[in-house]
Amino acid sequence: MEHLIHTPLHDIQISGIRKIATAAARYPDALALTLGQPDFPTPAHIITAAEQAMQQGKTVYTPNAGIPALRRAAADFVRTRYGQSYDMDTEVIVTVGASQALDVALRTILSPGDEVILPGPIYPGYEPLIRLAGGVPVYVDTRSTGFKLTAELLEPHLSPRTKAVAIGYPSNPTGRVLGAQELQGLADLLRDRELFVISDEIYSELIYDEPHRSISLLPGMREKTIVINGLSKSHSMTGWRIGFTFAPAWLSAHMLKVHQYNVSCASSISQFAAVEALTHGIDDALPMREAYRERRDYVYDRLLAMGLPLEKPEGAFYLFPSIAHLGIPSMEFAMRLLEEARVAVVPGDAFSIYGEGYIRLSYAYAMPVLEQSLDRLEQFVQQLTR
Repeated sequence: MEHLIHTPLHDIQISGIRKIATAAARYPDALALTLGQPDFPTPAHIITAAEQAMQQGKTVYTPNAGIPALRRAAADFVRTRYGQSYDMDTEVIVTVGASQALDVALRTILSPGDEVILPGPIYPGYEPLIRLAGGVPVYVDTRSTGFKLTAELLEPHLSPRTKAVAIGYPSNPTGRVLGAQELQGLADLLRDRELFVISDEIYSELIYDEPHRSISLLPGMREKTIVINGLSKSHSMTGWRIGFTFAPAWLSAHMLKVHQYNVSCASSISQFAAVEALTHGIDDALPMREAYRERRDYVYDRLLAMGLPLEKPEGAFYLFPSIAHLGIPSMEFAMRLLEEARVAVVPGDAFSIYGEGYIRLSYAYAMPVLEQSLDRLEQFVQQLTR
């Protein structure tokens, strides 16, 4: 019966992140630095709010766009934190995580053959969703600029078929952040073009040394930008599956149709927990961010000391060192590291062809795990270079 399916699914593979995580599960003694999942528990006051919602019987369908209290809290949060102004009634949609928010956005704006420009290396969730929506991913190689998308890199890839440009900073997998001048350059290039910008800001609360900046705030960009955010990283709520889209009212009205028929609504209990997160938990990310900063500095110094070149990330909780000088493809390196040293990392080619020659390490793990993992990695690298 498989021959009856003639869809883009045949060309879509399971994420390289999940592949290596599955392989690591076969080794009980393996240490994993693979998943972008905070190791902190969801703050207790958020769990209490969820328990109270269940006890009060708030277990029914909610409005498709989300409960008003959460849409208001989300709009207040991004206005207070970042200066973004969105109407809670017409410009905010509560989604099942940022991944579904991205899916809704792409399904809404893409027609068959439309192109979406992606800065590579990039999180592997983009390309499959683009293809499933009938679009065509177009990659920009950002290795020459330290993994930052610039106007100069982007412009040659724009075409009459370009429907959207995806900007995801802080970046997964590199942790890099675009500065004010880089964002301004992109805005100047894109402002007068008939296309959309998808600004994935899921790591906006995890920037270490400067405030988060959104391209949506630059002149002429709000009306063409879909901002995606959520609580998975900021509040350690990955399993609660709460994300958001922020977009102009006319565009949100169309996205709501996709969302309505796709999932109806996000989990009611998760939504009430999210209200607590964005109100009484507005600063919950701060202690986590400081812990990540300490871990970043430690892992960065260790990787440099063992001879693995890398850019220092300004946000998120990933490092993306180069292994090109070792002469081993990234998947082979990752599998050998797992099998021989019992450390799981993600091969760079999971993040497009422009990630080949790199590996991604997540430092969303406790310091003892990081220390032991890096000891094993160092010994493995030393064996390769003897």
